[in-house]
Amino acid sequence: MNAKKVLLILVVVFLGFWMFQDPHGFAVSAKAAGGSAWQALSSLFRGVIRFINQLN
Repeated sequence: MNAKKVLLILVVVFLGFWMFQDPHGFAVSAKAAGGSAWQALSSLFRGVIRFINQLN
């Protein structure tokens, strides 16, 4: 088995263990991560739009 598959399996097992041991903490962390990802993508797209508008 190559290293990528082993790492993926370890991450899935860890997340599954965390989800069953502390579901509230997992949900709070997932919500925070989702919110941060959304803010980062929004900022990225605003920057791309601003850049394209500056080209005109």
